[in-house]
Amino acid sequence: MRIRVYYEDTDCGGIVYHSNYLKYCERARSEAFFKSGIAPLQNGIGFVVKEMQICFDYPAKLGDLLEVQTQIIGQKSASLQLLQTIYLTNFEIPKKIFSATITLVCMDSKTKKITKIPQWAQTIFDTLKGY
Repeated sequence: MRIRVYYEDTDCGGIVYHSNYLKYCERARSEAFFKSGIAPLQNGIGFVVKEMQICFDYPAKLGDLLEVQTQIIGQKSASLQLLQTIYLTNFEIPKKIFSATITLVCMDSKTKKITKIPQWAQTIFDTLKGY
């Protein structure tokens, strides 16, 4: 997913504020569902972040063009682990500037209990394998 860095994304020095990288990753995860014509929450079943490891490699700044890539690196019956990487695409060769390893769990929002990943979501996740 492509993202342009706007003024609202930056601090007073014109550098992307650290929490916005997480927002970009969240948007890319949601966009994977929307591109398939499916909302990320169906019949009260959705996904929540359980764990996250992040690495900031290089800052993005006002006006930069970014690319967020999402890849599944592990999956169990009720959870999956993603690698989300953000690249700065202003250069001839994109430069990796941020990465996050994220564990999501499938949850029933009514009961607040972890549940098995439904087929409608699995179909979308299959498109993210081996990105």
